[in-house]
Amino acid sequence: MKCKGFLFDLDGTLVDSLPAVERAWSNWGKRHGIDATEILDFIHGKQAITSLRHFMAGASEDEIQKEFLALEKIEAEDTDGIIALPGAMQLLATLDELAIPWAIVTSGSVPVASARRAATGLPEPEVLVTAERVTRGKPEPDAYLLGAQLLALEPEECVVVEDAGAGILSGLAAGSHVIAVNPPGNAPRLDDVDMVLASLEELIINKNADGTVDIYRKH
Repeated sequence: MKCKGFLFDLDGTLVDSLPAVERAWSNWGKRHGIDATEILDFIHGKQAITSLRHFMAGASEDEIQKEFLALEKIEAEDTDGIIALPGAMQLLATLDELAIPWAIVTSGSVPVASARRAATGLPEPEVLVTAERVTRGKPEPDAYLLGAQLLALEPEECVVVEDAGAGILSGLAAGSHVIAVNPPGNAPRLDDVDMVLASLEELIINKNADGTVDIYRKH
């Protein structure tokens, strides 16, 4: 596979934030009488506001926004147990060393994404696409289209690296190459992605003289 730049999802792809996510949303579910399993089966890869509108159907937008701000504060402040996933630190260091453009494209908000990245010590991206920057979140293609644009690349010149079904659909809809990392077994359209990996440690990156990047999988 060849590309010129990388568009990374954050949660579940570069960082393991699952304990914090599950704490925040399970506690929210308790307060609203909604089973945690039902919530956790729905939220991954989606903007928090999308999930709140789903579970608060019939509530006013003011009520939903109030819940969002409260939840955002909790998720931004609770970074206990959040760590970089295997291979993430080395991969981003390699991309920086080779001057290969990369961005983080997340369904999280600026406060949440910034707190989780900082908690792991991952380098700060030059391009950060968050929920605030797009009207339509994943699985729509908007976030990844914007990420490619901000890297001054065409979507088909980018590789989207994702773990969640919504993100995989978003990357494919954008027309990018897609690498799925440790996706759930029921993730959609896995037959259409370029690679399915257990870990970012499996990737080998080589940059060519013309600026293109060859991507291989360790065997």
